[in-house]
Amino acid sequence: METVKKKKNQFVLLRMNLLFLIVFLLFSVLILRLGIVQIVHGEDYKKEINKTNDVAVYNPVPRGLIFDRNGKLIVGNKPLNAITYTIPQSAKPELKLEVARKLAKLINKDSKDDFKAITERDRKDFWILTHPDEAKALITDQDLAAFKKANLDQKEINAKSYQIQLNRITNKDIQSFTKQELEVLAIYREMNGYALTTQIIKRDVTPREFAVVSENLDKLPGVDTTIDWDRFTVFKNESGDTVLGSVLGKVTSSKEGLPKEKAQYYTALGYSRNDRVGKSYLEYQYEDVLKGEKEKVQNKTDKEGNVLELKMIRKGKRGDDLVLSIDIDLQKAVEKIIQDKLGKAHIGQPYLDRTFVSIMNPKTGEVLAMAGKQYVKDKESGKTEINDYALGNINSSYSMGSAVKGATVLTGYQTGAIKPYDIIRDEPIYLKGTNVKKSWNGRGFGDINDLTALKISSNVYMFKTAMKVGGQQTYIPNGPLTIDKMEAIRKFRNNFAQFGLGVKTGIDLPGESAGYGGGVPQESGKVLDFAIGQFDTYTPLQLVQYISTIANGGYRIQPHIVKEIREPNVKSDELGPIVQDVQPKILNKIDMKSDWVKHVQQGLKMVVNEPGGTGYSYIYNKQYKIAGKTGTAQAVYDGPNRKPNELIWTWNVTFAGYAPYDNPEIALSVVVPYSLTDKTHVNLEIADAVFKAYFDLKEKRAKEGLSNAESTQKVENIEDAKKVEANTDTNENE
Repeated sequence: METVKKKKNQFVLLRMNLLFLIVFLLFSVLILRLGIVQIVHGEDYKKEINKTNDVAVYNPVPRGLIFDRNGKLIVGNKPLNAITYTIPQSAKPELKLEVARKLAKLINKDSKDDFKAITERDRKDFWILTHPDEAKALITDQDLAAFKKANLDQKEINAKSYQIQLNRITNKDIQSFTKQELEVLAIYREMNGYALTTQIIKRDVTPREFAVVSENLDKLPGVDTTIDWDRFTVFKNESGDTVLGSVLGKVTSSKEGLPKEKAQYYTALGYSRNDRVGKSYLEYQYEDVLKGEKEKVQNKTDKEGNVLELKMIRKGKRGDDLVLSIDIDLQKAVEKIIQDKLGKAHIGQPYLDRTFVSIMNPKTGEVLAMAGKQYVKDKESGKTEINDYALGNINSSYSMGSAVKGATVLTGYQTGAIKPYDIIRDEPIYLKGTNVKKSWNGRGFGDINDLTALKISSNVYMFKTAMKVGGQQTYIPNGPLTIDKMEAIRKFRNNFAQFGLGVKTGIDLPGESAGYGGGVPQESGKVLDFAIGQFDTYTPLQLVQYISTIANGGYRIQPHIVKEIREPNVKSDELGPIVQDVQPKILNKIDMKSDWVKHVQQGLKMVVNEPGGTGYSYIYNKQYKIAGKTGTAQAVYDGPNRKPNELIWTWNVTFAGYAPYDNPEIALSVVVPYSLTDKTHVNLEIADAVFKAYFDLKEKRAKEGLSNAESTQKVENIEDAKKVEANTDTNENE
């Protein structure tokens, strides 16, 4: 018994020793491993723990300013105190929520606009974040079984679970937030975006908010206080709208960021997703000039992506400034003239809802004013108001009527159909199978030459000229019209295009229309209508380019609205150095003798300055030496009040002219569509008032020792071009 007990004790002792040996070996391995970790790899692990990343971030700068030709500020930047949040590389929602709650105690973000900006999806996301247990309960056992059956990985399970939660949140849930919670949400939603981008939490903060947040930045990781900017316009008209508003364009907000349709294009150029960019017209067209050079900041982050330090690498530079060719004082005057005249003409005229005026220097192409107004009924209030429609000068087109007859006469010369001073009998034209075609007085004007035809606006002279252009040399009463309509319309369009009619003018604005060409007319008689401006349609800007081409002696000049690009100047009352001076661009010289152009100029002078001229009795300010051409075109109404299958005939009344006729410095077009009568003379009243406004302004500035900012150098450039062309002018037109 004692022997057995002794053996048993020896066995236990052996097991204990074996256990101690195993423990010893394990501790030895652990110590060895710890030694390797600490001694061999310790420095590497220490570096990994303290590892930081340097990431370059490019912060946007204020945009360039926009001035008129005389240095008057039109569009500027208003500095605003702002609170921002730079998103960490691995921004956990819970951490952002904590920051948002702290900020909500320091700033107010509970206005109607703040709460209105909160979307249903924002509310659902916020509910899931702030109600984790209730959100988790929305996922059923059946859902989990379905995930398992589909053999989904954890990432796919998380995505599907979140979508299920979004779908199952009730309206009661998302309407349960208190005002304080909504304020936190209003802040939190502004903190979302791309990693290491800076989001604007609140702009135009009060001095108190700015100060208190600045004092607590150490408790608000990612938050900063800075100076932001907002775009503002200087000039307003009587109705409170921005002068030239639709042409200036708009800029996206920081929340909008890059337009979706152009996001890939802009990001390829180095833009951030939340950068503000020009989204329409001048702001869009000159984005590369106005955007400036971004500030470069180096963000030092820890391995979790939290920003530890910000270091300035390169200071930003605001965008270059645009100096427009627009004379803002003239622009204001023209807008007021249009508004006053349109208001009177609109009475009893339900379809006459718009008017356009384009003004340019015929020697340089500088657009001095571009104005348009349109009556629009507000859908909510039902009230009718006049809105800015300056863009209609480039993107809407109309039949211009007799205003284009100068191009018709010159086409007649160029094709050999007529010669200067040719006499043609103005009489009612009776053609087989067609209605009578006649001049506006009904009975005809008898035997007249080309100058008289322009002066009194003879339709028949143009009809018979068109017949000859189409190959029919003789009009036979009650006989057929035997012209080659395809060849005739081709010749007319090719020649009209030389003046800018039916082709884009090339203005430095997006969205320009070329007008509407009616193709080959089914009826040959439509070619005759083309000759009096009643077939194809043209934009108001094309009309002023056309009359400018005649005014300057035959050079089609590309219109432009930007005159100069200048570097920014720290002195707000001075312009910076010129980066680019926009020079006149001659698109083409018309393929016609200079003497022919001068001959037509004489006819246009007679329109306004001789008794019997269609503009004589309604353009009173003869002292300005005005030349031009009136127009009246009958056209089917196709405006906003048109009803389906409704055919309403209206009249477009127009005018294209320039002054002074012996040394033109201003050319203009006036287009008033959709009148129910051809007896209105609002087009001429507007033209007369606009000429007066221009020369009154010039006289006033002369008395003050100023000028209308004409560019002598640019005038010399086109005069030099004329001298070069003059040597070959006679030969090429023989």
